[in-house]
Amino acid sequence: MGRPPDLRDNKIRRFERVRTVAAGMGGIKYISGLFCGPGKGVVEYMKIVVLERGSVGMDVSIDRLKELGDLEIYHNTIAGEVEERIRDAEIIIANKAPLNRETLKGAGCVKLICEFATGYDNVDLEYCDEKGIRVVNVVDYSTAAVAQHTFALCFYVLEKLHHYDHYVKSGEYASQSRFSNFDIPFTELEGKVWGIVGMGNIGRRVAKIAEAFGCKVIFYSASGKSTCKEYERVDLDTLLKESDFLSLHCPLSDRTRNLIDLDALKKMKKTSILINVARGPVVDDGALYTALTEDMIAGAGLDVTGTEPMKDTNPLSKVMDSNKLIITPHLAWASIEARNRVVEETYKNIEAFYKGEKRNAVGCC
Repeated sequence: MGRPPDLRDNKIRRFERVRTVAAGMGGIKYISGLFCGPGKGVVEYMKIVVLERGSVGMDVSIDRLKELGDLEIYHNTIAGEVEERIRDAEIIIANKAPLNRETLKGAGCVKLICEFATGYDNVDLEYCDEKGIRVVNVVDYSTAAVAQHTFALCFYVLEKLHHYDHYVKSGEYASQSRFSNFDIPFTELEGKVWGIVGMGNIGRRVAKIAEAFGCKVIFYSASGKSTCKEYERVDLDTLLKESDFLSLHCPLSDRTRNLIDLDALKKMKKTSILINVARGPVVDDGALYTALTEDMIAGAGLDVTGTEPMKDTNPLSKVMDSNKLIITPHLAWASIEARNRVVEETYKNIEAFYKGEKRNAVGCC
């Protein structure tokens, strides 16, 4: 059988190979450059621009996405580079790069924006709805990783691990006569109150772990729409006043921006520890600096800050006491397993779009 005719004039590439997708896909077939679905005819493959390939790490392959279109890949993209790089894109894959009225105005071909993440505050949903651009995200890919990191941050501060590690490695432990050292006291989780803001998948996982450690769990719903019935829901003032540990797992919104400000921190126990693995601006960095340096709270563990990367002008960068503060570079989500899930779920989101199905859509389109 001869080679099929060249259909480039119709912006459809040559048939090069036929590959049937794994069983369970309803007999859908991929033909290089084309997508064929039952009763849906032939749909042209689209140009996919990956703006922040590095956001999932170079140790995680994204090669599978090449099955779904012509990939144009950038390791990272800053705000000033977005507009030019997406000019001819039909599908955009991004993480933090701003996709708003200004950057999207010249991208008349865009039909789909895929977030390499759950959060989508980098996207102007109102503008995308106006232009008929579907926006999709990846959900529940990092629940285990973020919950795990929540407690890693907590224990680092609670048990003064920096101090005791240094105590041993400095030679002080080897030079003492007694078998143990506990010169900086620490407490147990058992019998304490663990407060949560944001009782979604991650918040619920953290609640279960806290319960396993013997904590009483309470939570505050910033949206007021939580359906969680397993744990006691309280108002914000009660949460602040009663929590021995307070972990943040909420999305960034007008309701949650600067939710933890100086007034909130003043209401917390002096022995309490704050954990933020949500979004940096949920906490006022300047207020937290004041609270830590004036001993309003015992300590904080942060995986996010007000700006990312963290600026050297951020007052928290002046807090050198690791017994009070640990900051990690927004890595709570980034286990190897979670990053592979991001790529796989993005593949499924694009696949669903080609099939005319809505999957993980966050806007109206």
